[in-house]
Amino acid sequence: MLKSMAVFGHLNTQGQPQSTMAAPSRTLNCEDFSMFQEVLKVMRTIDDRVVHALNTSVPTASFSDKVDGKKTCKKLYESLMEAHLSRDKAIKACITETSAVVGQLREERAQNSDNMSIVKQLRKEQTKLKLMQSELNVEEVVNDQSLKVFNERCRIHYTPPRTK
Repeated sequence: MLKSMAVFGHLNTQGQPQSTMAAPSRTLNCEDFSMFQEVLKVMRTIDDRVVHALNTSVPTASFSDKVDGKKTCKKLYESLMEAHLSRDKAIKACITETSAVVGQLREERAQNSDNMSIVKQLRKEQTKLKLMQSELNVEEVVNDQSLKVFNERCRIHYTPPRTK
């Protein structure tokens, strides 16, 4: 258990996780969609590893006296929520930024509809905007899957606060 928890944070002297497996703090590049996706992939690491984290840190019935399941599940839940919120804000910020670029290019096209480079750039930005908006749907699926696994494993140890 101790070695596997090191992937998500370091352990204190009692073997308890000191920091949680929060998503790496990276800034999304809204201009380059492939970089945008790459950073999101890194930010989703916590969700990709949630099953492993639960298997290695949440006690089974035979070890429940050695590990505080409530504390462990609460920290994991807080890390998940922090990561989900962070990604949601980052994606929405890029959508807002790209929407502004699309709006600006539409104005430019309205003033100079014969300029094919503006038309091409507008199409490119509109496509990027649609792809970014689709990432919100991907984010919803990733979040739902993580929370489902979390609830299956931690429901006897910790009940998260109700959200909207």
